[in-house]
Amino acid sequence: MADGHTITIEQGTRHVRVVHGDQVLAETDRPLILRETGCPVRYYLPAEDVRLDLLTPSDTHTHCPFKGTASYWSLPDAPDLVWAYPDPKPDVEQIRDHLCFYEAEVS
Repeated sequence: MADGHTITIEQGTRHVRVVHGDQVLAETDRPLILRETGCPVRYYLPAEDVRLDLLTPSDTHTHCPFKGTASYWSLPDAPDLVWAYPDPKPDVEQIRDHLCFYEAEVS
């Protein structure tokens, strides 16, 4: 990683739930917790615990020098609400097949 930039990923056991409006978009007891220098803690949720049937792939892609290229999904009233790294860099391989939402409830 670059000078002073670190990313750590650990297996979480807390309950993470993502709700938008009155729809539960994701719910898991096995999130990955990603901590990155200068960024808020993010919870990456296993794809099988996310209601992908409710989400539409977006044309948006962003590039992170540390994680790789992200793909995004949207709801009709919430563009680019969730993202994932389909082919993450080797240092963060654990986040493959996991999705991250901007807002998640942790209990």
